[in-house]
Amino acid sequence: MKKYYLLLIASLIVFTSAFAQPPVSKTKKVVADKIIAVIGDKIVLKSDIDNSLADMQRQGIEIPENAVCLTLEQAMGIKALVLQAEKDSLPVTDEEVEVDIENRIRNYINQFGSTEELERVAGKSVYQLKEDFKEGIRDQKLAQAMRNKVVQDIRITPKEVQEHFARIPTDSLPLYESEVEVGQIVIFPKASRDAEEYAVQQLKEYKEQLETKKKDFCAISANNNEDPGSKDKCGQYEINRSQKNLDPTWLSKAFSLKEGQISSPFKTRFGYHILQLISRSGDDAVVRHILKIPQVTKIELKETMERLDSVRAKLIAGTMQFGEAVSRYSNDEASKFTAGMLQGRDGSFLTIDQLDKDMVVMMKDLKVGQYSQPVEYTDETGKKGVRIVYLKTKTEPHRENLKDDYNRISNRALEEKKNGALDSWFIKKIPTYYIMLDEDYKNCPEMKKWTDAANTASKN
Repeated sequence: MKKYYLLLIASLIVFTSAFAQPPVSKTKKVVADKIIAVIGDKIVLKSDIDNSLADMQRQGIEIPENAVCLTLEQAMGIKALVLQAEKDSLPVTDEEVEVDIENRIRNYINQFGSTEELERVAGKSVYQLKEDFKEGIRDQKLAQAMRNKVVQDIRITPKEVQEHFARIPTDSLPLYESEVEVGQIVIFPKASRDAEEYAVQQLKEYKEQLETKKKDFCAISANNNEDPGSKDKCGQYEINRSQKNLDPTWLSKAFSLKEGQISSPFKTRFGYHILQLISRSGDDAVVRHILKIPQVTKIELKETMERLDSVRAKLIAGTMQFGEAVSRYSNDEASKFTAGMLQGRDGSFLTIDQLDKDMVVMMKDLKVGQYSQPVEYTDETGKKGVRIVYLKTKTEPHRENLKDDYNRISNRALEEKKNGALDSWFIKKIPTYYIMLDEDYKNCPEMKKWTDAANTASKN
């Protein structure tokens, strides 16, 4: 519990102080914010801790009884790592910080439903929130860079993995559902020139209807947009120029338009689009678009089936390895750079409910090491293709053991060893920093290493 909790608050603590506190009655006496810890020239405010805990409560996260002490310990640890990172001149670029800020803002917008609601809850504009986030995100990245430096040479041996596993009481070992490691090779056949020209012509007609106000964007999107992410939202997205998850051609087109302007049809890897810029403020913009995916015919699908059937024959014969086939043939962006293996919460191990329903059907009669027949496939964007599925491993429901779960246990043992090395680093480094801790928190058991360090430093 403690490990999970510390990982969680490490990401929360740098963000929540940017949100406004609820208004307080003028007649009610309140305690002003105060510094509760100092590490070198870094400070921790009481509001940093209070806001982190409040944010966890809003998210429905279980908070342990010693949450205040744990959160303060984590905050002080981050500050110490930042101090050393600055001393060692570890690099963190402005671009890295900006990317993290944009990702965080998008997550908050999704959480609250809109930019306006986010600004209402925060009591600040998005621009102000970004400014408030900068120092915290920079500190978090510096702290992570310093932690990585401390533990970068830590390795784990098979004997240490066995010893780690032996220390766990049998009744505390986790139970796992049936899990699989599964890969896929997906080929999306290219539509004919006629199909592409038809998609472009449709978009030209939509553009003319919009510009002459015969139809509005919402009506066209609801009936014709093939982007499931925006179809029911009038085709609208709130975007930022630095977003890495958007098609670069699409993003470039969005920021080349004037407000209100509608683009001519253009092509991306998803299909053909028209795009309208609604508004823009610096690197932020609100846009609408319509996506049309040129439809492939039974002829193209049949040719692709035959192509993948040939690939499958080579895999079965052993003249080609699965990873090689993925690299040469697969169009699936999500798995192309993982040797075709699908990824989940525990790396490549997936439970059945994490697979799409069509894949579950394809795997029904597969045995470990086998490849499915080529099957027609439609991805989450509506794009049609053909795929074959490879079942690499499969486990039955079981209690954790070294035979079935060695990699998972090894990773956990390695993380435990890294945390031990980090604790040793703290014990060595903390006495070299100026430490001040508020009297109200000195009785926290988690503060012992900090109070001991403060006492050691004062004697030197």
